Amino acid sequence: MVDVIAMQPVVPVIGRLVVVGLGLIGGSFAKGLRESGLCGEVVGVDLDPQSRQLAVELGVVDRCEADLAVACQGADVIQLAVPILAMEKLLALLAGMDLGQAILTDVGSAKGNVVRAARLAFGGMPARFVPGHPIAGSEQSGVEASNSQLFRRHKVILTPLAETDPAALAVVDRLWRELGADVEHMQVERHDEVLAATSHLPHLLAFGLVDSLAKRNENLEIFRYAAGGFRDFTRIAGSDPVMWHDIFLANREAVLRTLDTFRSDLDALRDAVDAGDGHQLLGVFTRARVAREHFSKILARRAYMDAAANADDVVFVANPGGQLSGKIRVPGDKSISHRSIMLGSLAEGITEVEGFLEGEDALATLQAFRDMGVVIEGPQHGRVTIHGVGLHGLKPAPGPIYLGNSGTSMRLLSGLLAAQRFDSVLTGDASLSTRPMNRVAKPLREMGAVIETGPQGQPPLTIRGGQVLKGMNYTLPMASAQVKSSLLLAGLYAEGRTAVTEPAPTRDHTERMLRGFGCPVEVKGATAAVESGHGLVATRIEVPGDISSSAFFLVAASIAEGSELLLEHVGINPTRTGVIDILRLMGADITLENPREVGGEPVADLRVRAARLKGIEIPLALVPLAIDEFPVLFVAAACAEGRTVLRGAEELRVKESDRIQVMADGLLALGVKCVPTPDGIIIDGGGMTGGEVHAHGDHRIAMAFSVASLRATAPIRIHDCANVATSFPNFLTLSAQVGMRVAQEAQL
Repeated sequence: MVDVIAMQPVVPVIGRLVVVGLGLIGGSFAKGLRESGLCGEVVGVDLDPQSRQLAVELGVVDRCEADLAVACQGADVIQLAVPILAMEKLLALLAGMDLGQAILTDVGSAKGNVVRAARLAFGGMPARFVPGHPIAGSEQSGVEASNSQLFRRHKVILTPLAETDPAALAVVDRLWRELGADVEHMQVERHDEVLAATSHLPHLLAFGLVDSLAKRNENLEIFRYAAGGFRDFTRIAGSDPVMWHDIFLANREAVLRTLDTFRSDLDALRDAVDAGDGHQLLGVFTRARVAREHFSKILARRAYMDAAANADDVVFVANPGGQLSGKIRVPGDKSISHRSIMLGSLAEGITEVEGFLEGEDALATLQAFRDMGVVIEGPQHGRVTIHGVGLHGLKPAPGPIYLGNSGTSMRLLSGLLAAQRFDSVLTGDASLSTRPMNRVAKPLREMGAVIETGPQGQPPLTIRGGQVLKGMNYTLPMASAQVKSSLLLAGLYAEGRTAVTEPAPTRDHTERMLRGFGCPVEVKGATAAVESGHGLVATRIEVPGDISSSAFFLVAASIAEGSELLLEHVGINPTRTGVIDILRLMGADITLENPREVGGEPVADLRVRAARLKGIEIPLALVPLAIDEFPVLFVAAACAEGRTVLRGAEELRVKESDRIQVMADGLLALGVKCVPTPDGIIIDGGGMTGGEVHAHGDHRIAMAFSVASLRATAPIRIHDCANVATSFPNFLTLSAQVGMRVAQEAQL
């Protein structure tokens, strides 16, 4: 016998929806909501008899009326989808009617004139009027082009005013979201400024260019030999002239302001061409290309700034078993990639970088310096060319500097920017916005910096320029390469000597690279010091493979029976090799082959074979040398015989996630016995089941549990893995290449 489950009917949210104007936008809105079942009745209003007939025949509306007053009787929501310049007359008609508690909303591309027209018609802004603008369209028009899916995954901007009834706003918001739209709320003035720049100006330029060329005598040849770029750029000149005539008249103040700014930039570009200033041209073109790629990612829902808050849950499915073999080269070291951009930008001359990590964290640093006027070519297959501007050549960014998920970028930049002549604001994604920044802000303030943080010392950071920094001797309360590096960078500008003393060794990439750029760095025991007055000279940098990325494969090959893997060209800086030392203490079979030095950094090929691991008490001296690798080391401990104890790692609680607690939760879910402590964890090795775990947006957690599947008895589903791209863009590809069985779950 088969059970039949009855589908529950959709309960209408409103009784009657009236749509005035049955073109593409109005018709699609009406059709989508009619199909959704959220409206008891959908009524259309249009002056064109044929449009009214088609609207009913095509299922766009339930019925149509020619008379506005008849249609609006008993309406709960009235959507105004008429041309902008017709809005004033329509609102005047509505103002003369008894609309009861009907909610009014519109779809106009400019909001200021709609609000002014509403105030004029009603003698003040009606509380139940919610101005709106769907950013969607089609090259087709008319009611016959109505598409119930038109707004899916498109922006809809609502511009409520102080007078707007919150209940009315909630209803309109709900209706758009039911159509699959991404709804945002914005001030009227801000909307018109933004749309003037992103929509209205491009249309104006396209219409103007085509008209200008068409008026020339040689226009036949111009159009005959026009290439694809001309076609793509001028496509929007095929838009409805009447509609755009209305838009430019309705939003003329904002359009003029945007046009004036563009004319100024265009004049500067003309001057660069006239003067043969290739540097200026290259700067404009490289920034524009990157910006265009970034905008494309946003439109495609792939931007890193969107990932944490808005992206669907990215799930990795890691299947049990597998054996690792072959040889691979992991991406370039993230720490060195960050620093190569920073110091290359501050150097005099052109710096060439090979092996740059094209992950989103390092790209955030690169973009920050582009925003501050540095010309940077690439990255292209790991190759970056930086046209340095010198220690004092940075320019103010046009707005807040967005650093995605990169705590390294924010902490190091805070030291560098504290000494500049201009103000800066540093922001990040949802994850970075919870990270502590006082540990770097406090000593910088002692040097004379003026830095404001958000609540509890978290981002955003506002850094006031024009301060005179003074060198100092500072002892770190806890080991942190990021804080040390930030103070040394500030020390390049500070009066006198800046010395930083560590309680335990941390990565020394900054010290090594500063020397490579010609800046003397004094290192005595646990203290590193710099003095101001030394410029940086451009150099060539070859970024070795990231040992933090290698760690996942070192553990994977160690725990998977029968594995043997060669990791090529891995950086083995002695301040970073804690993961190798810990694994060897646990019994891992790891050998270093072909050791060499590249660009001041020690490099080797790492050969790892499967081995029976045993639990250990991790030496305190090794903890800061492996701080980023502990998530996957916890997996090694779970697969080892006996008990592993970690202490002195409280730093793990303030990374991208609370890595101690998140890893403990995941291991417990997989049947591993473990007890988190304030500064570490106790793990009893043994069997591991499958199950569901959560990475909490932390890339290292996601990859660690991917490795765990090699010894699991059932698949492991790992949630919230989108940020793996921030540090290891091709992790899944390399994993499959060497024999691991982990892949992203297909999105429905």
